[in-house]
Amino acid sequence: MTESDSERNRIGGRVARYAKVGTNMAGVAAGVAARRVMGGDRVNASDASAIARSLGQLKGPLMKVAQLLSTIPEAVPAEYAAELSQLQSDAPPMGWAFVKRRMRAELGVDWQSRFAQFERAPAAAASLGQVHRATTPDGREVACKLQYPDMASAVEADLSQLNALFALYRRMDGAIDPSEMKGEIAERVREELDYQREARNMALYRRIFDGDPLVSVPDVLASHSTGRLLTMSWLEGRKLLEFKDAPLEQRNRLATAMFRAWWHPFARYGVIHGDPHLGNYTVRLGETGEPIGINLLDYGCIRIFPPRFVGGVIDLYEGLRTEDEDRLVHAYETWGFEGLNREMIDTLNIWARFIYGPLLEDRVRAIADGVSPAEYGRREAFRVHQSLKRLGPIRIPREFVFMDRAAIGLGGVFLHLRAELNFFRLFNDEISGFETAKLAKRQSVALTDAGLDQVIDP
Repeated sequence: MTESDSERNRIGGRVARYAKVGTNMAGVAAGVAARRVMGGDRVNASDASAIARSLGQLKGPLMKVAQLLSTIPEAVPAEYAAELSQLQSDAPPMGWAFVKRRMRAELGVDWQSRFAQFERAPAAAASLGQVHRATTPDGREVACKLQYPDMASAVEADLSQLNALFALYRRMDGAIDPSEMKGEIAERVREELDYQREARNMALYRRIFDGDPLVSVPDVLASHSTGRLLTMSWLEGRKLLEFKDAPLEQRNRLATAMFRAWWHPFARYGVIHGDPHLGNYTVRLGETGEPIGINLLDYGCIRIFPPRFVGGVIDLYEGLRTEDEDRLVHAYETWGFEGLNREMIDTLNIWARFIYGPLLEDRVRAIADGVSPAEYGRREAFRVHQSLKRLGPIRIPREFVFMDRAAIGLGGVFLHLRAELNFFRLFNDEISGFETAKLAKRQSVALTDAGLDQVIDP
């Protein structure tokens, strides 16, 4: 079979799968409409299972979008999030013959001469590409992240399916207006295809964490990288969850590293690592085998915020800490929430107090603080959702989407590690001396040095 034949088969198969997804979506919509007429519940577990099964057949970029949706609070109903979170990015890896063709397309016919060793089997395979471990002629251990073919057109086709999913959600629920959310997700997924941008993201994070004992960032081998191939230093590490039963001191050190990896770039440079997937972090070990820090991996989903938005996050924190209602309202408006009334503000405050809760108390505590991990956040999420169904729909601002997602993901890591820390002091150390103008200047210099797009609006 020629590569063009293979391409036609992929396109034909994708069209057929879309048709089946569309049919299943239509069936779910019909069920929702019927239950609405009969006065029943618009959302149920069987609908969620049907949609998850349909999306699971696509395997590629839409699978990534589906998993992403499961981690964004209120993006889809809780029943849907539970089903979507179980989907796996298990696209079958490219075979060796295919890998050779792709590597030749990126580095030329003599690509193999650039490596002393290149492992045929991928070290990892995901929805958009796969990673091969290799060694350069000078003995350097590297990771080669190779994008699957035709991903740009596949992503655009898959993102079009997102419209159907959000439209169905609005018919079923109506608590959230997802119009801004959809645009934010689409932009971040498109950015993940640009490996040159990811290389610049990595350069930015290397600058931020240069010399940091807790957080390590790989560096890019530019001579072996292209827009669809990213070659970077190989960072040895163990899976984070292997340490969930380690001594408390070790778990606390890892949790502190995770806190710093997320909050330090945000508070000082206005950027976050927006993908909280546990596979994007590994544990770096010391000479005696103890965990000494984390390796921060995969820089495709980096969100850059205007300095004013960072100021809004700190305003919200200070407003909650001092019970300053005017400052709370100012923070929400800074973030882009519109049409706020007293009840809507009270509803948003429920979620804000949950997210900021561990940061507001100057004491050592667990993230859940006496609440079982299974129940953590459930009561607050239920109250917020019920209120928004009555008051909504509320339009979620774009910049809020990945901020909230990353915060929830970080909290999940702390739950897994069962860390006990003074989150108040960790947070206040990061925001100490914060000024929007200072952040704007620092951000501008760092982004320029990394070759990244500027954020014009301060």
